[in-house]
Amino acid sequence: MSAPDWADARNVLCVRLDAMGDVLMCTPAIRAVKQARPDRVLTLLSSGSGVALAPYLDDVDAVIGYAAPWIKAGGGHPPSSDSAFIARLAERRFDAAVIFTSYSQSALPAALMCYMAGIPLRLGHCRENPYRMLSHWVLEKEPESVIRHEVRRQLDLVGSIGCRGDSNARLQFAVRAHDVEAVRHMLGERGIEPRRPWVLMHPGASAASRRYPPARWAEVIRALARRTGCPVVLTGDAHEAELIDGIRLACGVRTHSLAGQLDLGQLGAAIRLATVVLSNNTGPAHIAAAVGTPLATLYALTNPQHTPWQVESRLLFHDVPCRFCYKSVCPEVHHDCLDKVAPEVVVEAVCSLMAAKIRHRAQRR
Repeated sequence: MSAPDWADARNVLCVRLDAMGDVLMCTPAIRAVKQARPDRVLTLLSSGSGVALAPYLDDVDAVIGYAAPWIKAGGGHPPSSDSAFIARLAERRFDAAVIFTSYSQSALPAALMCYMAGIPLRLGHCRENPYRMLSHWVLEKEPESVIRHEVRRQLDLVGSIGCRGDSNARLQFAVRAHDVEAVRHMLGERGIEPRRPWVLMHPGASAASRRYPPARWAEVIRALARRTGCPVVLTGDAHEAELIDGIRLACGVRTHSLAGQLDLGQLGAAIRLATVVLSNNTGPAHIAAAVGTPLATLYALTNPQHTPWQVESRLLFHDVPCRFCYKSVCPEVHHDCLDKVAPEVVVEAVCSLMAAKIRHRAQRR
């Protein structure tokens, strides 16, 4: 019997087990895997946030949720359930698995899982020889030799098996018409005409090191109101409602909150309808990149690989000697890479993007 070949692999498992933004940054590579053989059936194996994202990824045909115990937010279940999960994977009879990881993660736990599930072709990055754990592997050279954007990293991975993707391709997030209509209605109830300039702000982030201080958000909103008078809509999940309420109270000007009121599809629609998005480096920033909405990112210097991809954007940060710490909490305590970003600099970035967007709209008429 001849060895299995990637060109023959039709039933493919795409593994990305961490956060929504990480999954989004894999979408150009996932698209490349699909385009290399359009009849492929792609199943995404991901965390809960990846499962929520899957309905908006048109190249993904099915999704499987898994809280991997080797991922920071995963685990919490007995080993017997992992054994049962591997048995369920085996029942799906996948031809191949592509394991997407950041360079600070190991592909080997997922590779072992796929090996035990009988998946014959298994691709991933690896620092040491994985022997039979990975049938195909790319030597991990980051960060010692090179640091690539996360999108470029994953495109290079699938390129090694002949799936050549477009390096200029956007991230993927398919906004649905019914979500656009629902958001238009919500905005209309608040007196906002979506076709006129307005700003969507997302002040939350999962990691404390990536959050611009609430008091600074309030200063930005006040200054933006003085300069433009355009509506400001704040978004976040239900757990961030208290944060957003505090910012709204502190800013002293009229704002609108959709915290806890949007599902993921509606959040994507709101981001697409916005004139400009202002966000920390978090999932909604990558959605903005996917749908093409100009984006000002309060970009904590924790990781250079996650900058906005293929979208008009401004990166806002204060350079520090401790940049690229890869930490969820500032190890130096001072948090200067964000705390020292002046509100007037943020407002200038938002206004610059807004003016460019308005000019672009006028030219299209």
